Amino acid sequence: MPIGRFVAAIGSCFFTALAAGQATAPPELLELPKIAFPEPKLVEETELGAQYEVEFPSAYQTRYPENNRVPVRLFEPANGPKPAPAVVITHYWGASDLRPEIALANNLMQRGVASAILTLPYHISRTPAGSHSGEMAIQPDPGKLIAMMTQSELDIRRTLDFLDSRPEIDHSRYGLVGISLGALVSGLAFALDPRVYVSSFVLGGADIAHILWSSSRVIPQREELRKLGWTEAKLRRALAVIEPLSYLPRKAPSRTLVIYGRFDTVVPRADTVKLENALDHPSVIGLDTGHYGGVFIQSKVLRTVADFFGQEMQGKTFVAPPELSGPTLRIGALAGYPTGLDLGVGIDFVHFDRPGNFFGSLFVTPRGLRILLDRKITAGFSAGIEGSTRGVGVGLLWSTVL
Repeated sequence: MPIGRFVAAIGSCFFTALAAGQATAPPELLELPKIAFPEPKLVEETELGAQYEVEFPSAYQTRYPENNRVPVRLFEPANGPKPAPAVVITHYWGASDLRPEIALANNLMQRGVASAILTLPYHISRTPAGSHSGEMAIQPDPGKLIAMMTQSELDIRRTLDFLDSRPEIDHSRYGLVGISLGALVSGLAFALDPRVYVSSFVLGGADIAHILWSSSRVIPQREELRKLGWTEAKLRRALAVIEPLSYLPRKAPSRTLVIYGRFDTVVPRADTVKLENALDHPSVIGLDTGHYGGVFIQSKVLRTVADFFGQEMQGKTFVAPPELSGPTLRIGALAGYPTGLDLGVGIDFVHFDRPGNFFGSLFVTPRGLRILLDRKITAGFSAGIEGSTRGVGVGLLWSTVL
């Protein structure tokens, strides 16, 4: 069984890490003992349904009391099948509130699907004093990364146990959805827990070591790991115990949806493809954005995710659109002739190929508008023809897509 493999691997990793002086999961916590859950507190009731709050102890106890409690927001739809199917929602790294997740929960309630929003370790109310939300979640220490991912996975499983205790929830129809870091955590939980049938991974991927070694979001952590003598290959071996690809593909049947950004440099496209290849015929949708530009079409993305769960969890087949259209926004530096050097913000008006390597963009700079027809030459850099009030010339662009 995958969970048995996970327990055995974590146990082995514990003794290896103990010898190396790293902290990781104590084996005695890995069996996830059953607990009695408190009754949820009603906080709001609308025409869509009711919202409750509940808090219970994490199955993984750290030295930070704030981090050892798991707050969950439960959303129960007023209409739809009874008992209701339910989805566990996990947020992105560094979240300071849960507004996108609450918006998704409301979308799900409209489709008769309940949900439980889980606050991940070291975030929001679980943030230790003196640090920022999420600051301690990703640290340049493999032992601490293993501990964070282990606690997150166990917290998801305990949240599913909580849903198992609720008579208004259909215990045979569970889903998972995660955004960014939440998608990495959900990928691990999905691989290990056969209770989950339907899952969506938004701006996530697999091969955590490669993400850490390639992502534009973790440059300080990566440099610190390098100083400590870590390489990507060494890190991959150390993190294998919490790597979703170690447990995928799973034996239990499933339905999955993957949403990715075509220009994502936080979770590289190659790592999303690795996740897709480890899933059973996933539905895949591309966004014409980087990792952060999805915020401009957030409502469209959330409706699509809710449609996926609403249909798949009620016995229908979700048909994914090939893409969700949205603006491709760039910030960058331009060096051109005869225009010189400029900083600017641009929006693409055309992509001549599907990956967007050959594009046209309108750039607003302090010295006026520049029209670019560029081709990518390497990561972050493109070159081509540019036009402005000063005439037509050639230029080099460094840019990153939001």
